[in-house]
Amino acid sequence: MAISKDKKTTLVADLTELLSNSKMVVYAKYEGLTVAELQELRKLARESDVKIKVVKNRLVKVAMKEIAAYKDTDASGLTGQLLYALGSDEDFDAAKVLAKFAKTHAKMELVGGFDAGGANLSKEEVTTLGNLPTKNELIAQVVDTLLSGINGIVSALENKPETVEAKPAEPEATTETKTEAEAEAEKPAEEKKEEATA
Repeated sequence: MAISKDKKTTLVADLTELLSNSKMVVYAKYEGLTVAELQELRKLARESDVKIKVVKNRLVKVAMKEIAAYKDTDASGLTGQLLYALGSDEDFDAAKVLAKFAKTHAKMELVGGFDAGGANLSKEEVTTLGNLPTKNELIAQVVDTLLSGINGIVSALENKPETVEAKPAEPEATTETKTEAEAEAEKPAEEKKEEATA
């Protein structure tokens, strides 16, 4: 069914606005997916603030030519039956939504994408970005790592052995060591005489 020229103009204007506001555009083959599966994908995308568009590739190419960042972008990969995920967040949500959906739906195949500057992203790059943790997940991992160290220290301090009460120090024996000369000097005079005569 052919679309009227006015409808095409409206679609291109909408696509131009969506592309201009997107941080990332990811496209994928969806041939063989049912209407129910596409609705499931759209629901998943809405939860991540990602727009899913199923439009003719030619209209996407026309819209790209109207945006400075995409004007010189190679759009030769836009062939076949594709759907587009457009994310306005910097957490690669568009790639994440399609990568997550593709894991459970074999008929969905990631093809590629574009970043906000118009650079092409390969299938491998899109897949890698889709599998990265989000910024919030990374922050949670760092906080968890920091807290585990602190929790270990606190746990060790809480489980320290009972301290033994310090006993007062016993006074040291004050036995003076006398030299032989001092001992001789203290002997009574009679003992000294007896030792001398012996």
